[in-house]
Amino acid sequence: MKANTDLLIQEAKKNAALQAIKHVKDNFIVGLGSGTTVAFAIEALGKRVKEEKLRVMGIPSSYQAFQLAIQQGIQITTLDEHPIIDITIDGADQITPKLDLIKGMGAALVREKIVATASKYNIIIVDKSKRVNVLGENNQAVPIEVLPFALSLVKNKIADLGGNPVVREGKGKLGPIITDNGNMIIDANFGLIQNPQDLAIKVKNIPGVVETGFFVDLTNIAYIATENRVEQLQK
Repeated sequence: MKANTDLLIQEAKKNAALQAIKHVKDNFIVGLGSGTTVAFAIEALGKRVKEEKLRVMGIPSSYQAFQLAIQQGIQITTLDEHPIIDITIDGADQITPKLDLIKGMGAALVREKIVATASKYNIIIVDKSKRVNVLGENNQAVPIEVLPFALSLVKNKIADLGGNPVVREGKGKLGPIITDNGNMIIDANFGLIQNPQDLAIKVKNIPGVVETGFFVDLTNIAYIATENRVEQLQK
């Protein structure tokens, strides 16, 4: 039964990705997020580029997205060349009915937030397991990118704010995860987060914090994959 459900969710993820790329038009600059669901969107966008001769340029927010975009024949550009992005398609680790997000379990939160902030329109695609009423449900931690020099200070300040900070360790090698920017990730569990915007400001104001995984007031529309349909959330 679980295998059938997983297959249905995978198919729904693909459908959610197809809904997202319908927003992409000719000559668009497209921000490309990370994760398995967004990978479906990048593949589908590459198919449109090949079959429809769609002219788009992508700005990847991670090395994973960069590699996949290249494989799919999507031309790559940079924020230096195109500081205003027409549309960004990305995933999330949690999403609320208000379209508040926690992101960053893939350790690309800084570049993802930069791309999202530079974008005129942001689309999030997720499966139903990422949908919650309040951020922080199910013991979801908030990823925080931190300068290595400030690691101890940031951990102490997060604890002062009521969080439980854990430095993210690598898998397959000893030591902490190092981001594409040369920094470390702290996963901080704050429990249920009733006011993510306020907490995001407090955490961001800690010296040494580069960025938080709170994405508040950035999303325009979300497509949520369930077993039998794709649900839409919009402001």
